[in-house]
Amino acid sequence: MSIRFFNTLTRALEPFVPLRAETGEVTLYTCGPTVYSYAHIGNFRAYMFEDLLQRHLEARGYRVRRVMNLTDVDDKTIRGCRAEGIPLADFTARFKAAFFEDLDALRIRRADAYPAATDPENIERMIAMIGQLLASGHAYQAEDRSVYFRLSSFPDYGKLAHLDLSELRPSGRVRSDEYEKESLGDFALWKAWDEADGPVAWESPWGRGRPGWHIECSAMATRLLGDEIDIHCGGVDNIFPHHEAEIAQSECCTGRRFVRTWLHCAHLLVEGQKMSKSLGNFFTLRDLLAKGFSGREIRYALLSVHYRLPLNFRIAGLEGARSALGRIDEWIARLTDHAGAAAAEPHPAAESDAFGAALDEDLNISAALAVLFDTIRDTHRALDSGTLTPGQARALLDWWTKIDTVLALAPGEPTGIPAEVEALAARRAAARSAKDWAESDRLRDAIRALGWEIKDTRDGASKLSRIP
Repeated sequence: MSIRFFNTLTRALEPFVPLRAETGEVTLYTCGPTVYSYAHIGNFRAYMFEDLLQRHLEARGYRVRRVMNLTDVDDKTIRGCRAEGIPLADFTARFKAAFFEDLDALRIRRADAYPAATDPENIERMIAMIGQLLASGHAYQAEDRSVYFRLSSFPDYGKLAHLDLSELRPSGRVRSDEYEKESLGDFALWKAWDEADGPVAWESPWGRGRPGWHIECSAMATRLLGDEIDIHCGGVDNIFPHHEAEIAQSECCTGRRFVRTWLHCAHLLVEGQKMSKSLGNFFTLRDLLAKGFSGREIRYALLSVHYRLPLNFRIAGLEGARSALGRIDEWIARLTDHAGAAAAEPHPAAESDAFGAALDEDLNISAALAVLFDTIRDTHRALDSGTLTPGQARALLDWWTKIDTVLALAPGEPTGIPAEVEALAARRAAARSAKDWAESDRLRDAIRALGWEIKDTRDGASKLSRIP
């Protein structure tokens, strides 16, 4: 079965065919955090779905090249650094570091690049794109010296959010990074410096100032991934205005379709309500860890609901995640004890592709987890009745290793082994089980090329170690 995704642009399930299908490469851009505070669990709901997406694509043999931006200059970050009386870079640095710590706690695979908006090469790219938009008439400099995108020059504006622009009347230029649908208007590409910005500013051909939020992503995405990208992800709150603006800017600069497939995850609610500090239901990952829950348990809770369905996050749900992981741990322990040193033997569940097929259908994680827990139930029955052989237990353990490259829910703490190496090791284990020695050797060499060595022990296990 081919992979199908629900494309926000067309509002339809579509077969996924990457631009570089012949090489197996997929380009993926994911909107990252604005580093003015600690990321909250609603943010991580989106990052978790994107992690599942990447892991499944890689399990299907694709090589994913993913970029996630860090927004480190906007209205919020400037307000924060000025309130604390410290440089912008110092203010955002601690939140960048915290973000990466949180990714590791949740076992979220690192992107290939995390460009920051203030990186000199990105500022240069933004200025170049704005200059191009000015030269082509898609932008103009207003009396306030800021540069704005001219919405009337791009008739397709609104195609992602499916807005009927004929029924909307622009209410003027919008300088703020944040605005709602009712204030639709020409948005800022470059904001002329004012006193509220303090020392935060860059020189440009049209005066001292700073980039608008929307142009930042267009510049970083096209600079690192090219003019046309396979998949762009984010939360539904990013569709308008942010992603709509990205399309307009990018396509007016390149003359090409910016993104082939748009994927957006639904909101996270807490106890059925919008997360709010005033309601006392606002949680960062650190808040939940302080309550005694593990990153693994939080990962399961955020992962286990389909990305296009609202996730009603409850503390009781974390207890449910703990229980579900306990079932997995017990199953692995029983299989390991029963398998001993046996070599793998055929087993229907281990040979089935039902887990992967469920994820092929728009990342249907509910159906995929149902395959896992049905297998766990049937395995316990077979162990209790004495009808499961040690070799079949070994095959089921190999199957678990394979699907856990997607789930990342194995008991214990993360190993520190790069996810790419672990994924190759899992594929090699599957090749050995199938007695495909040529593929096993090829994967061993691929692992070695990444600086790791894999050794097979007499009991059929394999151990990874870094090459000195």
